[in-house]
Amino acid sequence: MRFPLFILFLLFFPFTIFAQSGYITGTVINSESKKPIARASVFLSNSSVGAATLEDGTFTLSSIRPGQYTLVVTILGYEEYNKVILVGNTPINLKIELKTKPLELREVVITSPADWKKNFEAFKREFVGINENAKLCTIMNPHVLNITFNPTKQILHADAVEFLIVENRALGYRIKFLVDDFNLDKINGIVSTGGPHVFEDLPGSESQKKKWHEKREEVYYGSSMHFFRSLYTNKLNEEGFQIYKYNRYLNPERPSEEVIRSQIKKYEMQGRIDSANYWIGLANRSKWYNESLVKPALFPYEIFSPTDQEGIYSLQFKNFLYVVYTKKTDDTYNKEIYRPLDMPNYAISVVTLFKKSVTFDMNGILLEGNTLFEGTWASNRLSDMLPYDYVPDKK
Repeated sequence: MRFPLFILFLLFFPFTIFAQSGYITGTVINSESKKPIARASVFLSNSSVGAATLEDGTFTLSSIRPGQYTLVVTILGYEEYNKVILVGNTPINLKIELKTKPLELREVVITSPADWKKNFEAFKREFVGINENAKLCTIMNPHVLNITFNPTKQILHADAVEFLIVENRALGYRIKFLVDDFNLDKINGIVSTGGPHVFEDLPGSESQKKKWHEKREEVYYGSSMHFFRSLYTNKLNEEGFQIYKYNRYLNPERPSEEVIRSQIKKYEMQGRIDSANYWIGLANRSKWYNESLVKPALFPYEIFSPTDQEGIYSLQFKNFLYVVYTKKTDDTYNKEIYRPLDMPNYAISVVTLFKKSVTFDMNGILLEGNTLFEGTWASNRLSDMLPYDYVPDKK
């Protein structure tokens, strides 16, 4: 019964092709004096599109790949401005009023140089990454970061009141990141990063630019961006993706991560090595059991549908979505990622939704939270990050 439905879906689904012709103009003024504000940074978050306002407060953003973005305006002394914008073929003109921001005394966290360095290295490892690309990334101004660590909750937090600048010489980008809310939960192994950022191309020779282009292509193919773009254009199989319904259950023989860590710490402090090793053994067990894939593979229409907004799509499925990318292998051992015995070491990602459905746009970007990635996509950090408006070569 699934095949006829798939044919009907292809006949009636309104696939829309957009040209890269989005255009935004506007003026930035002081909300009280109504005077123009010059040299304010105006950019589409997570993209390569940005500019600074002129003396008369005007700005122009052009050649924008259509999709949904967050427009950000920021300048010292004013509150940050954010507006969600759906960019299409129709020009957008905005009048933006910024409110002055009262001077706030930043809480001073006193730490020793050794503690700050330790916390910074932990931040850098999870924010930038640890792969080969990360080795070519440099944080240019690390001391703009405010970093704190809660030893009880085992949570590392970082934020900054100005751009954190990172040069990625693996991909050829300078990334300016307003770190609003970075958190590393060491107990549950979860990293979350909040804050708008903009990409700029680094200068380089023609040979260097060619290498950067090749690395960008390598990063793009198999990424979540590639997957969601392939999904709504009905090219999953052609692009090398397979999707399955995935069943798994929490392992009743494995206590929570918090309990395991506390028990290991307790017995190590008491010198009871055998007891500590017992709990270490429990920690090495997967938190899942009775795992299985439901075959055959799902069709695209079974997990997504169009919304009332052109270029915006809804993603919905129950439990977990198992995504296989057959054009890359991933030999990294991960006890939490299930692999059928007859499946090669393809790159595997697991997607969990914490609500009934979420939306994504034609750039292949999820537009809201409530989603968890595991596996290959979960390991991606800033070192492998591409702007939302990235366009790969057509193969």
